Amino acid sequence: MIIDIHTHAWPEKVSQKARENLEQVFRVKLVGDPTLKTLLTCMDKNNIDISAVCGVATKPEQVPSINKWLFSVRSKRIKVFCALHPEYEDWKEELKKIRDNGDGIKLQPEFQDFYVDDEKVFFWYEDIEKLKLPLMFHCGKELSGTMLVRSSPDRMAKIMQKFPKLKIIAAHFGGFELWDEVKKHLLGKDIYLDTSFFFHFLPKEEIKSMILSHPKDRLLFGTDFPIVDQKKDIDFLNDFDIPQDLKNRIFSLNAKNILSL
Repeated sequence: MIIDIHTHAWPEKVSQKARENLEQVFRVKLVGDPTLKTLLTCMDKNNIDISAVCGVATKPEQVPSINKWLFSVRSKRIKVFCALHPEYEDWKEELKKIRDNGDGIKLQPEFQDFYVDDEKVFFWYEDIEKLKLPLMFHCGKELSGTMLVRSSPDRMAKIMQKFPKLKIIAAHFGGFELWDEVKKHLLGKDIYLDTSFFFHFLPKEEIKSMILSHPKDRLLFGTDFPIVDQKKDIDFLNDFDIPQDLKNRIFSLNAKNILSL
């Protein structure tokens, strides 16, 4: 079984504009249109059972419409990590909707202009912790290389200490291109790390060492589709020199747990 915990998709009517923006900002060529149809086609081709689609609101007024669409596409095969924004005033009501109709929350501090350990967002963490919802953060640098790093491993560690029961997923293995800080602040700790933008950015032996240094039940398979071809990361993990039972945990068993499947 394979569960991709970190993917993106947009409604058909805005998908072309989303593609243009993504390719311009990140200076990459997407593997296909960022639509649910494309994602499901890729899932079928690569024998992926479930993907979690992550929503990001760059403006507070986008929150309800993004989540309404995510709720509508949620299914047995598509799980949804919903949007919030630090300046969205009706966040308490939105959290109730997410609890009833979603599977988690995704925050993107660089595009939402907040530091993850800023006390102004602690009210979120308190309520999300109580609701036992998984909370995914973009972590580390952006592909563009032009933005501030508001979600560095040391800042993530502060949240862990302040909210020990919060189910945190630190995307990009805890901090894209901040691997030494990940080793110092996050490895071995009670935090979920997903593999998106991790497998192909370090020597294999270093990747292996980092994976084996983290709790085996806190590792999640993620690709960041459609920026990355899902098959590319599936092939990497299948061929990787780690025990098969650990591969099974990364591919699906840990995700089934955090998604309550």
